[in-house]
Amino acid sequence: MSKASDKKLLVQAAELREQLNAHSHRYHVQDDPIISDAEYDALMNELWVLETAHPELITLDSPTQRVGGAIAEGFAKVRHPRPILSLSNAFGADDVRAWRDRIGKYAEQLLGVDFDPTRLDDYVVEPKIDGLTVVLNYDNGLFKQGATRGNGTEGEDITANLRTIKGLPLGLRDDRQRNHPSSVVRRPSALYVRGEAYMTLRAFKQMNDALQAAGEKTFANPRNFAAGSLRQLDPKLTAQRPLNIFCYAVLAPSSPAPDATASDIPNTQWGLLAWLRELGFPVSTIAKRFTDLDEVIAYCQSYVAKRDALPFEIDGMVIKLNDQVLAEQLGYVGKDPRGALAFKFPAREATTILKDIKIRIGRTGNIVPNAVLEPVSVGGITISNATLHNFEDVARKDIRIGDRVIVKRAGDVIPYVAGPVVAARTGQERVIEPPTHCPFCDTLLTRREGEVALYCLNDDCPGKLDRAIAHYVGRGAMDIDSLGDKIVAQLIEAELIEDVADLYALTKEQLVELEKFGDKKAEKLLASIGTSKQQTLERLVVGLGIRHIGEVAARALAQYYGGLDALLQAKPEELQEIEGVGPVIAQSVTEWIASAGNRALIAKLQHYGVNPVQEVRRNAPPTQGPFTGKVFVITGTLSQERDVIAVWVTERGGKVTDSVSKKTSYVVVGESPGASKISKAQQLNIPMLSEEELLNLEIKK
Repeated sequence: MSKASDKKLLVQAAELREQLNAHSHRYHVQDDPIISDAEYDALMNELWVLETAHPELITLDSPTQRVGGAIAEGFAKVRHPRPILSLSNAFGADDVRAWRDRIGKYAEQLLGVDFDPTRLDDYVVEPKIDGLTVVLNYDNGLFKQGATRGNGTEGEDITANLRTIKGLPLGLRDDRQRNHPSSVVRRPSALYVRGEAYMTLRAFKQMNDALQAAGEKTFANPRNFAAGSLRQLDPKLTAQRPLNIFCYAVLAPSSPAPDATASDIPNTQWGLLAWLRELGFPVSTIAKRFTDLDEVIAYCQSYVAKRDALPFEIDGMVIKLNDQVLAEQLGYVGKDPRGALAFKFPAREATTILKDIKIRIGRTGNIVPNAVLEPVSVGGITISNATLHNFEDVARKDIRIGDRVIVKRAGDVIPYVAGPVVAARTGQERVIEPPTHCPFCDTLLTRREGEVALYCLNDDCPGKLDRAIAHYVGRGAMDIDSLGDKIVAQLIEAELIEDVADLYALTKEQLVELEKFGDKKAEKLLASIGTSKQQTLERLVVGLGIRHIGEVAARALAQYYGGLDALLQAKPEELQEIEGVGPVIAQSVTEWIASAGNRALIAKLQHYGVNPVQEVRRNAPPTQGPFTGKVFVITGTLSQERDVIAVWVTERGGKVTDSVSKKTSYVVVGESPGASKISKAQQLNIPMLSEEELLNLEIKK
């Protein structure tokens, strides 16, 4: 290797070390990271690869050679009985199998011909809680001291704060003292236990809402909130924050009770979890034992989808050899124990730069700001645009152009900007001001009473027509599959359509004049438009884009009125008698049919032969079944028509509505879901399900 290459590698390694040490300090000491875990892992992996290929680059201060971060000022130092180590990572099935092969070969070399390879085929899988690692010291069964992980050798004394966690036992159970002489659980006279302190998602939201209402700084995620809570100098503040803890390892059980033997302390991980539980420690209920590696992998992978159903955040699963004697014999590779592995989930958040915002108009005229981002990978998907919901949300979160922002994917589907990384600001960021006039037609924007969104009320707004037509021809509405966004744009630019009814007036002669339109393409589009005249009344009502009207409310209206003429005669008090139609929807329908322009549109559609009728069916008693009492909202595109899914739910006693409210039990999320529904579900902490999770939900009932 040339001297120039040597120097280049030295500089590269030094820069990586500097970045990693700075980010580690922000994460472990300041509880204020400015990059995501996935980005940190990528930097660490880059340095590890570089140092593995060139060991001469390794320095004593390299992040690859240490376990954790530095000690914060203000807390006494506590030396741990043994190093608190981290784990090597696996990002898929191949990584897990490679780990098993490595430790199998190493065990054979280390232990020789007498080694029983079946000892390796016994595993325990536990959730990898996204919280703060703590070390608990018990003396004669009483909680004596608690510390953070710190740098892995020394941590911070947070005993007083840990005492505020209600789930943490201050005194260990001793069944012999409770007249259970047959119990084998004996309380050690000295014990060090490792656990993870965390905050539930519900508590996190409640606490963040309270901080926001008080005008105080909020936290980006539950992990930061838990860490910040436990490192308060005033334990009274910690006591006000509902924290939980799970325990999963014993660091130094070296001194059992005077009349106990070493066998009282289990030498398997599965036995150890049960032992800890018997002593009174909180232990995860989703930990599971396996003797087949494929089943281990399948179980880990299953929680990629199930993680949203858990009450706390996990960022992976931990795979451990059940035989802890063997795990200890296998030793370590650097800072990583060979006998355990972290199965990391795809990242659901990352940080990137918000370059600009673009405004689009929804089908009802609502103004929607969207973030233009430096492309970033979130969960394997490259994100360059994300929703900002509305301008009130932008102001509340103080999101600015030029900010480094946290990007998440709601329900692992729709990307949105969760908030800015304020600590990363340079002073060059620009405040985002809400527009006063529509950027497409210059109409003064309005805000309806009780709503946060801004609206353009100009029915002829050019920014609104393409969205209205795209909605009208969509799968859930009139299903004109040959009419994509590019063709719609061509038709508008050529001034061939001014509303959805003009689609039915198009001729072959007009279409073939457009770019890339031949006879066959024109004939196919006209045939598809003609077929749409046979769609049901409820599909047409959906396509008309009446505010607050989705597929469920449209079906209820169609079944109640049976035709367009009857619908146009609907009265507010009559509408509210319909199952699934409340006062908000009733008012929206009343306002829509009162518009002269909308009535003219209906007349125009009828003139072109779009006048569907439907059998009138009044309200029927709900079906009883496993979903009785449950209310579902469906948003986004599913593998089946939404009507089919809605019928499937109602056949099982459930109710499907169009809007998210406190009464909603679940939100079913497909591709390209409605941003407002996702936002409302997050605000109300309503569980979100994929289509597969919904179909499996019945089995769990």
